[in-house]
Amino acid sequence: MSTLTGLILWLLLAVVCWPLALLALVLWPLVWLLTLPFRLLGIAVDGVFGLLRALVTLPARLLGGR
Repeated sequence: MSTLTGLILWLLLAVVCWPLALLALVLWPLVWLLTLPFRLLGIAVDGVFGLLRALVTLPARLLGGR
């Protein structure tokens, strides 16, 4: 989600229900910290899959394939 979209959605929430908007503003750093290990795990898994793809396609690249 882009920053501008998030800001517009938060401002809309602030107009509709300001206590919930303040709670979301206070809890967002905590949610970000809790999801950080999962994002790091996703980066690691993506790296492993990239390595496996490179190993599988290595013979084709060495023989001149696309």
